[in-house]
Parts: sequence; C-alpha cells; structure tokens
Amino acid sequence: METRRITVLSAGLGVPSSSRLLADQLAAAAERKLSGAGYDVTVDVVELRDLAVDIANNFVTGYAAPRLADVIAGVEASEGIIAVSPVFSASYSGLFKSFIDLLDPKSLDGKAVLLGATGGTDRHQMVLDYAMRPLFSYLRTRTAATGVFAGPQDWGNTDDGGSPLSSRIERAATEFAGLLTGEQPGRKPVALESLPFEQLLAGISGGR
Repeated sequence: METRRITVLSAGLGVPSSSRLLADQLAAAAERKLSGAGYDVTVDVVELRDLAVDIANNFVTGYAAPRLADVIAGVEASEGIIAVSPVFSASYSGLFKSFIDLLDPKSLDGKAVLLGATGGTDRHQMVLDYAMRPLFSYLRTRTAATGVFAGPQDWGNTDDGGSPLSSRIERAATEFAGLLTGEQPGRKPVALESLPFEQLLAGISGGR
C-alpha cells in the first residue's frame, strides 16, 4: 500500500486559532478521501507560531535552527501541503510568507497543495485567489481548484456535514486527494537493481 505524506501549515497566531481549526478539518477530510482510495496517510501539523523566533533568526543568521530545519525537510519530503493563513491587510500573514521564503522554491515543484484562509469578514475571501494562489503558482505547485475560506459565521454552525463550510471542505479535499493519487511529479523513481555481468549472461543463455 502506497503512503502519502501531508504537511499541514497553520499560520494562526491565537490560541485557540480558527486557522488551526480549519487546517485540522481540511486534513481530516483529505485523510478520509485518501484512505478510502487505498492509501496510507501520514499527516504532520506545523504551527508556524511556534517557529516564529527561529524563522526570524534564520533571516538574520542564514542558519535554520534544528527544529526549523526538521520542519523544512518535512515539507520538502511531503507529497501534499495544506496551507492555511489568517488574513492581514488583504493578504496572507507575514509569518506565513516568511516561512515560505525559507523553502527552496524548486523543492515545491509539482507538489499538491490545498489552500485555506480565515478572516473576520467574507470580504477577505478573495485572498485565496489574489494572493495565495499566485504565490503557489509561482512555486509551480499543483493547487486544488477549490480553496476554503472560513469567516466568523462559519464557526457558529453545527458541523454536521451539511453546513456550507463542511460542503466546501469536502469538495476541496476531494480535489486535493485526486491530485495525490497515482504517480507523483518529482518523486524519485525506484532504483534499478544492477546485476553482475555473469548473472545477466546466464539469464540470456537460459532463455535460449
């Protein structure tokens, strides 16, 4: 059974965080879809808030502290990324962008990405298409067509699977899971076994 590794990036600043809540729901839905398709799924959740000091120090020193280096390596090793940011000044947060700036752009080439954002009003929902999607297009990722924005009114509904937010999450997760099925771009092919010349010759002779 093949395994799909997903890294969830939550850039929320508060505790509890609506960005983290949305990220968890997106990850759970994606895991259900992929498990139903016959994949083993590993989900790593990263709270960027906990790495804020390390991220800032990396810009000053050019050195990633061990904890930050492990997270970066995990993102680069993942087949899929779920990225959720709160909206500040009509765009993603500075913390979110700072972390993305630390990644090797080539390491994200071809990765599947599911976008999410949270904000205080529905007027901010265009951040998905006018800020986050262009960023990940520049990084040459394969981004799910549906992004999910959650405003204050979305958290007031009982999450029984029938709310508008739940419907958006399910649709986005289905698209994201579709990107993660089959052969994945950028994955290293399985190394071919090199046999001794005598064994190869014996195989040819035996086939006559």
